[in-house]
Amino acid sequence: MAPRPGGRLGEWMRRRWRGLLTGFLLTLLVVLAFVFRDDILQTALDPREPFQTYEPPPAPDYDRRSAWALWPGPVQAGDGPADVFFVHPTTYNGGEHWVGPIDQPYANRMLEEVMLPNYAGPFLRAGRVFAPRYRQASLYALLTPREDAREARRFAYDDVRLAFLRFLEASDPRRPMVLAGVEQGASILDRLVREEIAPVPALRARLAGAYLIQGVAPAGAYAAGAPVPACAARGQAGCVVAYVTAPEGDEARAQRLLRRALVWDGDRLDPLAGRPALCVNPLTGAANEADAPRTANLGAVNATNLEWGLRPGFLPHQVSARCKGGVLRVTRPASPTLKPARGWVNRLKAPRFNVFWADLEADALARTRAWRAKSQSLPVQGRPARREAP
Repeated sequence: MAPRPGGRLGEWMRRRWRGLLTGFLLTLLVVLAFVFRDDILQTALDPREPFQTYEPPPAPDYDRRSAWALWPGPVQAGDGPADVFFVHPTTYNGGEHWVGPIDQPYANRMLEEVMLPNYAGPFLRAGRVFAPRYRQASLYALLTPREDAREARRFAYDDVRLAFLRFLEASDPRRPMVLAGVEQGASILDRLVREEIAPVPALRARLAGAYLIQGVAPAGAYAAGAPVPACAARGQAGCVVAYVTAPEGDEARAQRLLRRALVWDGDRLDPLAGRPALCVNPLTGAANEADAPRTANLGAVNATNLEWGLRPGFLPHQVSARCKGGVLRVTRPASPTLKPARGWVNRLKAPRFNVFWADLEADALARTRAWRAKSQSLPVQGRPARREAP
């Protein structure tokens, strides 16, 4: 019979096998966590309560300044010609609530330090920017097609609609309007344009442009001849710019964006279900599938933590972009400052930089100029009289 291993050699072999087994189990856990990361994240953020019995946070009072992330002062010399209504993207992750309180500290810090300078900033030269806080649907509600999640998104729309009516009361009816929404804000704005702008001739006439940034919208709703059409050229006023991005060459991501997209049908959110999605290239301002080279990119920027009102330094010629199958395919930015955020949660939100910052600024200015060339004064019909700011 062979002797049993013993002494230092036997102890070394046992430690060696324990180390290998531990390493294998840790590797397996990492692989499983990566494969099932979305399921793990959704479980962690699930409020675990039906929306029908859920008690939402207190409603914002849009007559109070605290209900607005941005509320400008009276029109002054040097202000841009438009009044801008901006609907911010998702900043509340979830867990406790289906819809985020407007005073949640982390969500507000992300809004003020990241999302406003990167996404509202491009519209500041176009005019005064109004940006409501609202009880946004949580990130969790955007990750699942459950009816509870759709209810949360409808709930968020109702807040923004009330804020928009307050904006109209404070806005000068002789000035053009620019509307901009990002991600969840883009989805909300899609419905707002179709329900509140398109049926009202006076509001359609005031619209310089609407921007649905990182949002999927049905192309049929903005076809040529629609009350508010997709933009066909940068010098056109009264139209919609809409796009959602995927990296050039990542066909799986592009198809996943469309497959998971929910779009408005009246007050319902239904799957896009193979319908064409609207794509207007922000490098050209037109809804077509022409390539726009890097040289057309006026300037990308990571404006995080930039003081509001300051104009950032731009990084020109960072990306090329083309619309294909309803998704804007964007090449990888050249600068290391324009890299995706770390962490699964942050990667699911709007990017913490804007590769089209200067392009959106130029586009909004061009559309407000086109509006001014067309009309200098417009009547107000069917809306409340103007009120003073909160």
